Amino acid sequence: MLAQPARPWLKSRAMSLVDSRRARPTEDPIFALNSEANARRAKGEAVVNATLGAAMNDDGSLAILPTAIRALREVDDVTTAVYAPIAGTSAFLAAVQDDMIGSVPALRSRSVAVATPGGTGALHHAIVNFLEPGQSMLTTSFYWGPYHTLTDETGRGLATFSLFDAKGAFDVAALDRAVGELLATQGRVLVALNDPCHNPTGYSMRQEEWRAVAECLTAHAKAGGTVTLLVDAAYIEYAGNPEPRAVLQELVPLAEHAQVLFAWSASKSFTMYGLRVGALIAVVADDKLRAVTQAALTYSCRGTWSNCNHAGLAAITRLIADPGYSAQLGTERDALKQLLFSRVTRFNELGHAAGLSYPRYEGGFFVTVFHPNAKEQAARMRETGVFVVPAAGALRVALCSVPERDVPRLVEALSLS
Repeated sequence: MLAQPARPWLKSRAMSLVDSRRARPTEDPIFALNSEANARRAKGEAVVNATLGAAMNDDGSLAILPTAIRALREVDDVTTAVYAPIAGTSAFLAAVQDDMIGSVPALRSRSVAVATPGGTGALHHAIVNFLEPGQSMLTTSFYWGPYHTLTDETGRGLATFSLFDAKGAFDVAALDRAVGELLATQGRVLVALNDPCHNPTGYSMRQEEWRAVAECLTAHAKAGGTVTLLVDAAYIEYAGNPEPRAVLQELVPLAEHAQVLFAWSASKSFTMYGLRVGALIAVVADDKLRAVTQAALTYSCRGTWSNCNHAGLAAITRLIADPGYSAQLGTERDALKQLLFSRVTRFNELGHAAGLSYPRYEGGFFVTVFHPNAKEQAARMRETGVFVVPAAGALRVALCSVPERDVPRLVEALSLS
């Protein structure tokens, strides 16, 4: 066999990737489980797939709000083809601010916003504009996995505090301690709270819990800390509370002393996951700082994705601002909410009877069942054809994708020992 010539250039090419990027996972674990579940179903196996956070009809098809699709198809050719303004169209920005905080004039009158590719883009902008490299964002002990991905990718860290106290309520004391510790070490804190319908636990905070959070953060801000609260409201339209925005009034005093941000997303609220339309809304009390904040967020848009999907911005604007479209969309969304609430009701009925341990669950796409050996339990469940996502000490269940008829089988699998 002829000796192979030395090829040092191969080593050079292999080493081009920087050290910090050489151990990245090849696939998101949730999407990997979803792929396995779909592959087994395609082979004829009866599978219960509770992995992916997308609302599915009981026949297994993706739940879509028809009026949202109609609005998108009616966007004219020029609007579809031309670049959107870097920060997003003025009509879109006004619409999403009205939608998120329009019911609280004290917040709305002091807000600015930029368009982002989904709620993920809004989270990115919050992280890079309100934390310095090397600093950590603070969130709850159970959290959406991409929070870690986003902070890691942007050169920041992720710190957590216990989500629940001994009584199963939001642990404000743990938040208070964690905020104090971060302020002492890094001089500022960005607190990300996903509410209502927390992903992955399904928990929705009561108004008195939000009041306690606001009072806690206000106290730290008054003491000289640089405090930013980021409300990730991706699931707000699916809350069990008929007035989910009522809690926003509790944030008005906080906004006098700290930065308040909202990550707004069209993905779940409009069943437009692939359109990638979102926004970051910032409430800034000082007029001059508000303008500076708007400039910083717009600059970040240019430095990342540059422009968002113009047709998507136009369609979502119409769905929010046009009374006819908004009313029809609301009717369709109410039907979808009822579909999801029926599953929640059935899960609660059977889950409590089976002795499952999980937080208060009143609505939304997910619930988390506590389990000391979650990874092993998820593996046992997969053997029976039931797929959930294991996490540290818990199993994330995407009830949004499980037909009501399969809830008994899902609960039975969760009860395996």
